[in-house]
Amino acid sequence: MKRNIVFVINYFYPDYASTGQLLTELCLHIQDDFNITVIAAQPGYAGEANEESKRITYDNLENIRIIRIKLPKVDKQNKLSRLRFIATYFFYANILVQRQKNLDFIYTISQPPILGGLIGTLGKLTKRAKHIYNIQDFNPEQAEAVGFSKNKQLFRAARWVDTLNCKYADHIITVGQDMQETLLRRFADRKVTKNTVINNWTNEQDIIPLSKQHPKVAEFIESNGWQDKFIVMYSGNLGLYYDLENVIKITKEFKDKKDLVFVFIGEGAVKKQMQQFVDENQLQQVYFLPYQPIENIKYSLNAADVHMVVNQKGIKGVSVPSKIYGVMAAGKPVFGVLERGSEAHRLIEESRCGVVSEPQDYEEAIHNLRQLYEMDRQELAASGMRGRSYLEEHLRRELSLEKYRNLLLSM
Repeated sequence: MKRNIVFVINYFYPDYASTGQLLTELCLHIQDDFNITVIAAQPGYAGEANEESKRITYDNLENIRIIRIKLPKVDKQNKLSRLRFIATYFFYANILVQRQKNLDFIYTISQPPILGGLIGTLGKLTKRAKHIYNIQDFNPEQAEAVGFSKNKQLFRAARWVDTLNCKYADHIITVGQDMQETLLRRFADRKVTKNTVINNWTNEQDIIPLSKQHPKVAEFIESNGWQDKFIVMYSGNLGLYYDLENVIKITKEFKDKKDLVFVFIGEGAVKKQMQQFVDENQLQQVYFLPYQPIENIKYSLNAADVHMVVNQKGIKGVSVPSKIYGVMAAGKPVFGVLERGSEAHRLIEESRCGVVSEPQDYEEAIHNLRQLYEMDRQELAASGMRGRSYLEEHLRRELSLEKYRNLLLSM
């Protein structure tokens, strides 16, 4: 008999959020093993308008039942707006969990911060179901790293609540070895909840290395006027946790390189600040594009000569930038701004697919990017393909999906 599992995961198909895409693929992978209900927000991660008037709506994706919550429009640069968005989701998600009958498992993720895990804790106590807690980001550590607030008592209380979520969970999944170390520190030598590291992934059969001469890649390049350009690309969330508002400043150092362009694809809280810097300094070679349709991402990723994978200082052991998997799948070299010992840094070092500088060491970042720009093009391409080979050996989508499937079935 199939067990009943509810995924409380805020973003789900067709949203652009990386967690939404990953967990959509996970649910599709295990839909024959479990009766799955997903509780998620109405699509709108990229800022697109949602005309739905009802607070709660119902949907299906193959055998997966989806319950969607209409949430207030969020201004990611406004703390009160973000808190209102999160509180509304938390309130309705809890109500919907309580309405589920004959529940065996509650699967939550660490979004929204602290409250994602708390939904699972409350659901476990009231529904007598097992709680699987998937930590994609550790909070309040992530909020502390970017100075979201200076209230230390608030952070202390938040860490206590989330550690309680970890203690009450039946199993914890982290997405990097450095994140598992953070979990162990949370427990401070006391007995740790059963836990597993399962890497995030990309669809390496869909995102494959393509040359700039591929018709769709060439069309993307030509439509933006980047023919014969050395393209340095960032593709993903332009949010608070990547130091992009400062990383953008290194573009000024390459103002004299007329054949080099910087491309930032995505949306997020610091995009306006980045655009303002570009406008004030009249940087003609810096471009901003919205999120690309999912079916076109494999072409936009392959348009780049080099991809940026960056994180704010203090994010080591707290979060793993999922974009690293797509970049490696496309066989592109990595320009990393990452802390030594972080999961993404480890992957770049082990695969030898790029160069890395420490966050906030902008001089080293400029040096590394210049090194990539001046590198022999065949040598540069070979560097990116080493990342692809490493991914095929160690980070295939099927490996991670089967680890999830076997873990859930074993419970």
